[in-house]
Amino acid sequence: MSKRFVIALIKHETNTFSPIATPLSAFGHGNGPSFGEDAKAAFAGSNTPFAAFLDIARREGAEAVTPVAAESWPSNMATRATFDALVQPLEDAVRAGCDACFLDLHGAMVVDGCEDAEGEILKRLRRIRADLPIAVSFDYHTNLSPDSVANASVITGYKTYPHVDMYETGMLAGDILARSLRGEARPVMAWGWLPLVSSVMRHAPEDGPSGEILDYARAMEKSGRVLAATLLPGFPHADTPYTGVSAVVVADARADAGARATAQQVCDRMLAIAWERRAEYAFHPEPLAQSVARARALGASRHEGPILLIDHCDNCGSGGSQDVMLVVEEILRQNLDDVAIGPIRDPQAVAQMVAAGIGSNVNVLLGGKTEMPSIGLSGKPLQLAGRVRNITDGEIVFTGPMYTGLKSHLGRTVVLDTGRAQIVVTERHHEPFDQVIFRHCGIEPAKKKFIMLKSRIHYRAGFKPIAAHIVECAGAGVTNADLSVYNYRRLVRPIFPLDAI
Repeated sequence: MSKRFVIALIKHETNTFSPIATPLSAFGHGNGPSFGEDAKAAFAGSNTPFAAFLDIARREGAEAVTPVAAESWPSNMATRATFDALVQPLEDAVRAGCDACFLDLHGAMVVDGCEDAEGEILKRLRRIRADLPIAVSFDYHTNLSPDSVANASVITGYKTYPHVDMYETGMLAGDILARSLRGEARPVMAWGWLPLVSSVMRHAPEDGPSGEILDYARAMEKSGRVLAATLLPGFPHADTPYTGVSAVVVADARADAGARATAQQVCDRMLAIAWERRAEYAFHPEPLAQSVARARALGASRHEGPILLIDHCDNCGSGGSQDVMLVVEEILRQNLDDVAIGPIRDPQAVAQMVAAGIGSNVNVLLGGKTEMPSIGLSGKPLQLAGRVRNITDGEIVFTGPMYTGLKSHLGRTVVLDTGRAQIVVTERHHEPFDQVIFRHCGIEPAKKKFIMLKSRIHYRAGFKPIAAHIVECAGAGVTNADLSVYNYRRLVRPIFPLDAI
């Protein structure tokens, strides 16, 4: 009989300060989760760990059972009922019998009554079958818990930010587990955690300590000392006891009698680099008006490609509302011209402009519809006059290096042309990591003088190749890189840089 592999995807990066709710329908980016064969069809051939697991099953001649595939944009905690609706199909599939389980998880998911959702998933599967081989791929921004390490057989995580190695990460975890099933490897793991809450704006390998650590991790893998070495810089907007920088290393006890000690040595070295350079994980923004003025001055010179203005404090890819208008307001106040902006999420403004129709002149109160009590920020709409240039259904397919080939949904989308700026306004949240956000509604980003993006680092995947200059703009919102704005209650204290250690 052929082997039976259970393959599942359950992902949510939980910003416990976010005002955005997370209903079951949010999984699937607004269309709800996929189950069974629909899950398989949705992710096959994509740049995701789930797709890699499917390919491993095919290679190994195993039946691929896909009980659930569910991923939501970051937001606040899901309810216990939503969590159970996602996990129960996975539990049922394991109860029905399988040879191994392959999980595409996030690593920073919090649900009502549980600060460690991934650890809970793994414990549930262990209760069903104590000896079940389980491979897990985690996001780069994982807050790794002891329960996750104790209940997984193999753990790997992304080594890139933007995350363009998702498929490779899944293939690495899945291949190690497949080799163990064939008796060719016996994986053991070591891990460690630091009292270090690092700013996401300093996570990219080219921006801080992560680059040196990841180079070392890759060298250890290439040397054969270990099977996998993973740095997890953590997600600072999840207020949990597990939030911090961690590392996990997999070694082969079949090839090395001291494999666990080897794995621990590699893990300890990775974390030592992070701690030695911990000050570099703090982000120090310049004042907003100064950033926009700098972008304006850069725009006065001749150059190839647009200047990017990055509104990183209101990024839906980390739980932001995507409707804070502070940076947009400053761009317009300083009279930047030939600007593409987006996306701004405002279903009310979209409905008004759709009703008016393409070519109509409109006055709208744009954005500022969301209150953010966790940081004491009130919504402040921006009054704008302009013309409706385009209306689309917002159905897109990614062509860039992130999530290549996957479909996504912006909801109805409108281009509001104010004269100086073309603003993409959507019904649903979406981070602009792919140029299709603009191209699908008739804007060619490479031809604009300025582009304002509500993003943090992922924009680099699709937009850095065309950018002449990049200017980071500190607006406001629940993805603020200044961690002192948050009222943390569950972090392990003391923790750097919030405390002097």
